[in-house]
Amino acid sequence: MTLLRTPGPGPVSIEVTPNNAGWRYLAFKAITLHPDDTFEIHEPDREIALVPIAGQAEIELDGITETLARKSVFAELPRVVYAPPGVRLRVQAKDAFDFAVGSAPAEGKLPPRIIEPAEIPVEIRGGANATRQISHILAPPLPAERLLLFEVYTPSGNWSSWPPHRHDGGLDSPYLEEVYYYRFQPEEGWAIQRIYNEHIDEVVLVRDGEAVLVPQGYHPVAAAPGSNVYYLNFLAGDERTTAVVDDPEWAWMRNDWSGRAIQLPIGGRVED
Repeated sequence: MTLLRTPGPGPVSIEVTPNNAGWRYLAFKAITLHPDDTFEIHEPDREIALVPIAGQAEIELDGITETLARKSVFAELPRVVYAPPGVRLRVQAKDAFDFAVGSAPAEGKLPPRIIEPAEIPVEIRGGANATRQISHILAPPLPAERLLLFEVYTPSGNWSSWPPHRHDGGLDSPYLEEVYYYRFQPEEGWAIQRIYNEHIDEVVLVRDGEAVLVPQGYHPVAAAPGSNVYYLNFLAGDERTTAVVDDPEWAWMRNDWSGRAIQLPIGGRVED
């Protein structure tokens, strides 16, 4: 399976489906509209969440019109649209509008709604060079049937999704499929993501606008120096949980974020 998905032509630049990903639940699209373009979403048996990335659009949702506007992912938290199965969404771009949509099977137990920035809990997680921000957009206690949704900010040179953790059913972890959708500041920035367990070990170089599939394994991220990293996480699986299992070799770092760093200089004389 190809874990890296690069943008293609057309308004839907990236499309991940259970069929082309080789998994069961999660679907994902990255979409770019020109001014006045429209895009319709209708999922008869799937709940969806729509996240603005940049630009402005009007959203028609269940007979109500709402405005979504975001300067950039690095400037502000989003207004996010949640729609249960069967609700038709119409997006009309007011200027260039980038957005992402994730979906998962659902029964329609919840009403459509707008998740406001003030509702989104923000957490600073980790420490030292593993410090990052987690924005809990659609995670308990915010309700959904199967979807989970986060935005993560990793500063220049830092590590994220650390300690390495898994949620693939191995080592009694829950089974959750996951997509990482990346943006960088500056746009020429890049990161490295490793996906590994007893069955797989791949390292992926990721650039702006690309996505990485995590069907299994531990999956830490390293931001190159000078590259500030944003990634949007959609997850769906057998149960709606945020539980994970750490790599046993690195779980100790939750108690020592300094990483037992050596002190410089070591031997010799430091040149002026």
